[in-house]
Amino acid sequence: MENKPGSIAPMLKIMLIEDDPTMVSLLTTLLSLEGFTVRAPTNHHIESLLEAMIEEQPQVILLDVNLRLGNGIDLVRQIRQVPEINKIRILMSSGLNLKYECIDAGADDFILKPYDPDALISLINNNSH
Repeated sequence: MENKPGSIAPMLKIMLIEDDPTMVSLLTTLLSLEGFTVRAPTNHHIESLLEAMIEEQPQVILLDVNLRLGNGIDLVRQIRQVPEINKIRILMSSGLNLKYECIDAGADDFILKPYDPDALISLINNNSH
């Protein structure tokens, strides 16, 4: 994608780790409309996710706390131990207010579900610098 004069920044690549197919579809549509490149792995085994992150090198990971195959908080701790991906910005979300637990585990920020789409976009843009 070419940058037009006056454009803000190149497209960010976001990795969406969410196991609710409806949320994946809605978020992929929203983020794509906002100009982000979205990758949403369907294999949520921890090793597969870590491999996908190393391969894709997203600038931002949007990570749900509650995953069928594990806990997002544990995944953040593992991401922070892998040199190739430990600097990726991680935004976590949950229906429960687990902000402090997520930040303590190594997340860069947290957003409570259900969230306003504008608030999510603002959070992504604020965390991508």
